[in-house]
This record gives sequence, C-alpha cells and structure tokens, in this order.
Amino acid sequence: MENRDMEAVRSIKTTVVIAGGGPAGMMLGLLLARANVDVTVIEKHSDFLRDFRGDTIHPSTLEIIEQLGFIKEFLALPHTEARQLHAEIGDQKVTIADFSWLPVKNRFIAFMPQWDFLNFVAGKAGQYENFRLLMSAPVTDLLQTGGRVHGLKVETPDGPLTIEADLVVGADGRNSVIRDKAGLEIERFGVPTEVLWMRLSKQPGDPTETMGHAGPQQGFVLIDRGDYWQCGYVVRKGFFADIKTKGLEAFRERVAEVCPLPRERLSEIKSWDDAQLLTVRIDRLKQWWKPGVICIGDAAHAMSPIGGVGVNLAIQDAVATANVLVPVLSSGRSITDVDLAAIEKRRSFPTKATQRLQLMMRSKNKKDQADAKRAKGPPAFVLAIMRFPLLAHLAGRLIGLGFRREKLKY
Repeated sequence: MENRDMEAVRSIKTTVVIAGGGPAGMMLGLLLARANVDVTVIEKHSDFLRDFRGDTIHPSTLEIIEQLGFIKEFLALPHTEARQLHAEIGDQKVTIADFSWLPVKNRFIAFMPQWDFLNFVAGKAGQYENFRLLMSAPVTDLLQTGGRVHGLKVETPDGPLTIEADLVVGADGRNSVIRDKAGLEIERFGVPTEVLWMRLSKQPGDPTETMGHAGPQQGFVLIDRGDYWQCGYVVRKGFFADIKTKGLEAFRERVAEVCPLPRERLSEIKSWDDAQLLTVRIDRLKQWWKPGVICIGDAAHAMSPIGGVGVNLAIQDAVATANVLVPVLSSGRSITDVDLAAIEKRRSFPTKATQRLQLMMRSKNKKDQADAKRAKGPPAFVLAIMRFPLLAHLAGRLIGLGFRREKLKY
C-alpha cells in the first residue's frame, strides 16, 4: 500500500475525503477508488492494531467481498467460522441464530481481528493511484463557507494540513469529530448496559464453539481468536464502578458465575487494565448530512453489541453511499443535497429497524418484569426461541443479512 509523501505539503485537494479508517471508511474508500474517484482516507491512529473492536464479518459483508472478487484471498486469512450462534440458559444450550438457510454463498459469521480486515481492505484500495491513506492524522476542524462544508483540517506528524474536497464523509465512529463540528443533532436511546472485554488463554478442554452464556442480569460471550478467547462480560450500567470498590478478587468471583471456563483461568485478570469497559450506546443522527458533509456507520448510528451487527451495518452504509456517489461523480455532476438525502433515506429504515430490534432483544415482557425471579432470566426473545426453535432461522437472517442488504451496482 502506498502512502503519498506529504512532507512540506500544507494543502491538498481531493474529490472525497473520508474521516475514519474503520470498516465504513476503508470500504467506501476502496469502492470509490475502484470507480476512479480521487479519494483520501484519514485515520487518527498510526495503525489498526486496537483490540476489542467489532471482529465479526457477517454474511452480508462476505457477499460484498465475494462481489469484489476477493473472497478466496480474504478467507485465507486466519479466522474462525460460526454457522450458528448459541446461548447457554441454565444447563440448556439454545441455538439463537442459524445461518444455514440464508440465500447467500457464505452462510457463516467469520470472526477475524478487525486489524486484519482493515489491513486487507486498505491493501486492495492502495493498488489504485487515486487512493490516498493518511495515518496519524486526527481531524481538528471542518472548512465551511456560507453554511457549506468544503473540506477539513487535520494535524499530521509534519504539521497542520488542509484538505479541500467536494464531499466530506464522517466515518469516525460513535465519538465522531465530524458530526460534532458539523453540528448534527443526535437522538439517544437509553440502554443501561456495559460490556467488559477481557482476554483469557485458550486451553485443551475449552468449549469448541463461540457462544453466549446468559446468567442472572448479565451474560458472557466467548469469541474464539485462535490461541485465546476474547470475552465479553455484559452487565448493568454502573456495575464496573461498583465492583471496583470491592476489589479485583470480587470481580473475578462475579465473572466466574457466568464464565464457562475454569475458575482458575480468571487469575489471568491481573489488574483493572485487563478489563476494558465499553458503555453500550444506541443513538442516531436526526439528519445524517448538511451541505458538503455526510456521516455513515457509527458516526451516524451507534449500535448495541447485540448480534455484532454494527460493523456490518457500517459496511452496508458504505456500499449504499458508493452506489449513490459513483454515477454522480462519473458523470461530472456536483454532489447535491438531494444525493446526500438519498443516501440517508436508503439507510434510514435498516438503521431504525435494527435499533428497534436491539432494544426489543434487551427487554422483558410485563409478566417477567413482575416476577422477580423471571426478571433476572434471559430476555423475552431468547425465551421465544426456546419455545419455537424455528425462530433461530429468522434471527439468523436478521443478524446475518440485516433488514436491507446492499449489493454493489458499480
């Protein structure tokens, strides 16, 4: 991958500048570059090596990679495959999502470190001369004139840099600088949940598949990362702050209540630094764009970790954005507000439907809420699947493909 030499260059021009080198930003950069659009992706970090990110590549994303012609090369990267997702309720193992009926070629979720996915996409995009990737370049401000955005300012190791562009795309995550600087209004939905991410070693005799383990008012998720487990401990909001006052051993004891691994394995949690806190947020922008700028992915809509759909929804946003922009830019026409509104309109329904589903999946029915014992059990959707196992295929479709699957048009 080629990074153009930016030494002594204080200002550049590009057609589309994308803030954020995550899944949405890198995928959009690749799709625009292959359509001969001059595109610059900027990433505030120096590399992609950040653990405990969304590491699920769903069937919808695998189909995009299939369309791009890279699937064999992609699946040659180290990964594990889940053709079903399971939960352990008490002593009963329940299949909560089954991908075997999906109308696609790749009927599984691929668990792959996100840095490997991003490096792969960046490598493919870097084969195009009209693609530029700037690392270690955080956004400091937007360029705006008369209410229209026409670029942005970044800080680079060589000093400040101004990037003029026909369109700025904010793909810089749930703490987006772009949406903040653009003054885009956020609608928030309260979800009192936190996820504590931990790494535990993988040893002989451990479970052989990725599954979620439900417990009283909490859950535990195992993700097979080859030689170790990436573990997600789902708890009520505020739990981590409370348990820290009781000490690390008390925390290990609480994790042991729901962790399927041997209790002694938890001794690998040696300090609070070994438990990384993610506060679950579900929100979305009331309007994703203003003249000259649009947000996609987590910058437009933060998702719950439920189903691991955030990464793949972001990639679907990128595909839809490219499908709108490519014919506009190929014709030489300027990008208008109508074009940006069309992108939001296309992705608004799957965003709202997914968030509504995630909120429902966390909820209890009224009868369960009134019963203290049942209120501590699994959510209503898990109980429904336990009663009607065929619902696992519906869940597999919603998790694997989403509400509106995008396909490449160009």
